[in-house]
Amino acid sequence: MNKKLSTADRNAALIKLQGWKLVKGRNAITKTFQFKNFNATFSWMTAMALHAEKLDHHPEWFNVYNKVIVTLSTHDVSGISILDIKLANIMNNTK
Repeated sequence: MNKKLSTADRNAALIKLQGWKLVKGRNAITKTFQFKNFNATFSWMTAMALHAEKLDHHPEWFNVYNKVIVTLSTHDVSGISILDIKLANIMNNTK
């Protein structure tokens, strides 16, 4: 069963996630990804959608042209879980 990470576990995981930071006022993490152009951006988003579906864990994201702002939080546990960390790592390693 998925559970919310403790503050210590969340902070330890966040240190290892390059570019990710806590969302102020919310138990979530966020990162902005920037790409060469819209085609590269949309290709990455499509690949991430497939990974998210495999994990059954879907990001909140906002896209304009070559930028994607991603926010991750596990709604079922009202905070950051190991699924958020896994998906953040996949996103970092697939850019």
